[in-house]
Amino acid sequence: MFTVVLFRNRFKGSFGVYPALTDWTRRRGVHTSATTLEFHEYDKRSGYDTGLEIADTRTERIRLGLKQLKKEIKLWKKEMQEVLISDPILDYRAGEVDVFWRFYEESSLDHWIVTSDSDHAEGFSKCDLKIGHQGYGLFHGNLCSRVPKDGRIQNSGYCNMMTKRVSKSFQRDSFLDWSPYTHLNLRLRGDGRSYLINIHVAGQFDIMWNDVFTFVLYTRGGPYWQTTRIPFSKFFFASKGRIQDKQAPLPLYRITNFGITVSDKADGPFQLEIDYIGAEIDPTHHEETAYEMYEIQQNYIIGT
Repeated sequence: MFTVVLFRNRFKGSFGVYPALTDWTRRRGVHTSATTLEFHEYDKRSGYDTGLEIADTRTERIRLGLKQLKKEIKLWKKEMQEVLISDPILDYRAGEVDVFWRFYEESSLDHWIVTSDSDHAEGFSKCDLKIGHQGYGLFHGNLCSRVPKDGRIQNSGYCNMMTKRVSKSFQRDSFLDWSPYTHLNLRLRGDGRSYLINIHVAGQFDIMWNDVFTFVLYTRGGPYWQTTRIPFSKFFFASKGRIQDKQAPLPLYRITNFGITVSDKADGPFQLEIDYIGAEIDPTHHEETAYEMYEIQQNYIIGT
């Protein structure tokens, strides 16, 4: 659409009427792909502190760099050994659970990161992950939904445990491939609360950094253990805590993180004992996604 602007001719000293493009058209550059006129993400962690040790001097940076280099070389050697051994799973048997994470010793906790709103000055919740006195993983703490009176935070009250990003040697990003499986399998003992199971599938571009597939984990409480089987087709697509209008099947071949979150607004202590987290295959399950897809026109939004 053209707009009419009145401008002064600096050479003739007269006024004239010329058509001009809108600001968006004039400032738009040349793009080789489709663009979105939205705010982009500056940081994969959305501005949250990484908690990494940062050196102040050149000598300290060299020392930390050499220390990290030794770790990366050790990891690279381990990767080469796995390539030479080359022992892949040749047969996925129905009903047999392949365990990905099991909590039986302190070293098994090194794969996990525990965070809460109080870690980022956004609330007062506290949580921890440890090996319980019975030898199982214990995710426990105190949930508090009280909002800090700083005029910035509007909602509060969450605790989260999440695996570290899957990576190769020398800080190369990698992915978990769960494509042969159909169900998530967990053995746990809860306290009657509802938890969220989060499977992160962060992509390459900034609009996909916060992509996650979520499903609710219901625990019954009491002294008895429960084994939970959840089809991957039941997980729904969300981003930054908001369920998306357009749903899609969970891409099991590019999983980056796995996590469990408690944020049910029920203030007080919580605890979740975990024996193992794994997956299994059910040959009779053929569903890709349990949610209907709606074809909507441009500039229309489906209420969720």
